[in-house]
Amino acid sequence: MNSKKIGIIGSGIVGQALANGFVRHGHKVMLASREPAKLEDWRTGATASASTGTFAEAARFGEVVVLAVMGEAAEEAVSLCGDALNGKVVLDATNPICKSAPPEQGVLRLFTTLDSSLMERLQAKAPQARFVKAFSSVAAGLMVNPKLPSKPSMFICGDDSAAKETARAILDQFGWEAEDMGRAAAARAIEPLCILYCIPGILKNDWTRAFKVLRA
Repeated sequence: MNSKKIGIIGSGIVGQALANGFVRHGHKVMLASREPAKLEDWRTGATASASTGTFAEAARFGEVVVLAVMGEAAEEAVSLCGDALNGKVVLDATNPICKSAPPEQGVLRLFTTLDSSLMERLQAKAPQARFVKAFSSVAAGLMVNPKLPSKPSMFICGDDSAAKETARAILDQFGWEAEDMGRAAAARAIEPLCILYCIPGILKNDWTRAFKVLRA
């Protein structure tokens, strides 16, 4: 995959894991925070191809944008990007986890229902962006070239076929097989996979797993 400019919206553990992965694979990265100054240590430790900025700056910078904020902050983050997301491929790594309600027996609570998804809300908020669900069903530590017995599967969906091909190329570079589940409504099924994935993590601190689709 040719080098691209990547804007990462969100500087938490997911944002930094993906930013480091893109830098390692030779892409130019801008990692965004509401307070870019707090990322100075990350920028200093990265290569010259890495920079920091605000959400809007990273959205303007990126040929591809990654949304990697907490689910409850995702709609506001998209609003802060303004029209800078227009026409951009946006990889949506968010999940609609309800932070105010603790897990029950390891089962996370979501603020969406099975008749809606967070990504559909985001697509409606930025209709000219080209959202693709990706990186939402695995722990941050395994997002980039995970060391597993076989190549794991990453479920994706979105309304723009060309955007999904871009996501597929990135996932291939990062050591994943993309499993295209169709249009944006499929996020209603993909996002709840975070509940299933996180149960062993919450109960047993077991985060070194990934989903795998097997075919006869």
